[in-house]
Amino acid sequence: MFIGDLEKIVNLLLSLCSRLMRIDRSLLVSLQDSLLHKRSVVLRQTDDAQELKENLERRQRLVHGILTGYLTEPQLQDFRSFVSTKPSLLVRQRHLDNLIRQGEEQLTRLADSLPQELMSSQTLLAKMLGDMWTFKCLNAP
Repeated sequence: MFIGDLEKIVNLLLSLCSRLMRIDRSLLVSLQDSLLHKRSVVLRQTDDAQELKENLERRQRLVHGILTGYLTEPQLQDFRSFVSTKPSLLVRQRHLDNLIRQGEEQLTRLADSLPQELMSSQTLLAKMLGDMWTFKCLNAP
């Protein structure tokens, strides 16, 4: 339960920060009242999520105290290591997901900008790239 909450809160903070960055980028292009409102809402939500994180850290100390009575020191060290590593792995996963999404958006924009006569070769290229990616993923160690 604690680990699930840890994952949810880290994902919430990552999502809110990502939304905040997108809104900030949009604000640079056009200062609209609705974007300013959205930004203030996301900032409040980020503050709330930060408070949730602080509560979770207090729970972590309680859980650790309880586990101290049941686990050996190496097991406690594994627990501490897992709890400290989990958020960084979630951050890396989110970063990779964002890079994949950006790459897909770039491919879509590139495909949209190609002349019509290249569309059939573009479809073939996309299929080849997709097949190569699938092959690489299936044969990864």
